Amino acid sequence: MSRTEESWNWRGGRIREAFAEAARAVAELLAEPAVAAAWEKPSALRDFSVGGLAGHTAWQALAVPQLLAEPEPAEPVVSLREYYLQRVTWLDAGVDGAVNVRIRTGGEAEAADGHEALLGRVREAAGWLRAELAEVPAGRPIRVPSWGDWSLDLDDFLLTRLLELVVHADDLAHSVGLPTPEFPEHVTAPVVELLSRLAVRRHGTVDVIRGLARTERAPASIAGL
Repeated sequence: MSRTEESWNWRGGRIREAFAEAARAVAELLAEPAVAAAWEKPSALRDFSVGGLAGHTAWQALAVPQLLAEPEPAEPVVSLREYYLQRVTWLDAGVDGAVNVRIRTGGEAEAADGHEALLGRVREAAGWLRAELAEVPAGRPIRVPSWGDWSLDLDDFLLTRLLELVVHADDLAHSVGLPTPEFPEHVTAPVVELLSRLAVRRHGTVDVIRGLARTERAPASIAGL
């Protein structure tokens, strides 16, 4: 692993623990009556219903036990840095891009059986993650077939999904007028670091430094997503 790639590395027990804890917190958020009551209403994200956003958020946790139940993929493993800088298409596609339309469609399909069914599946997945995730051998590759003919190291995959859980938990809570879940620092720290790297990818180092340190000359946005 090169020094540059190593700087993107959050592999090991801490990312697994953080992911399992975030999945549990998302299950608790989904259980809120306000989420069920607003299921068919628009969410804070354009073209996503609350149910669809919940489905997309839930998939981040549901996918892990499902994908680990599949035979170990033979496709080559790419680094986390390569994943975000070369493989991801949705970052620059725009909200109306085909890939983002597919993401929204997938979220709505995940939620199609209704709030109680989705909540039950997420609770089951969260229990599995808490009990089993730490026992998966280090270096186990994982692959989402619709993404392409390549794989990610499991712990790198978990970091990408942890980012999604934390960001979309905020979206979902805001959509229904609830406070954002208060994730502990060991959950948010890798997400903040990854978002900072994605912000540099989009805006450049100088703008990100100014956005974080200099209100008098900060750019209008340093959002990385």
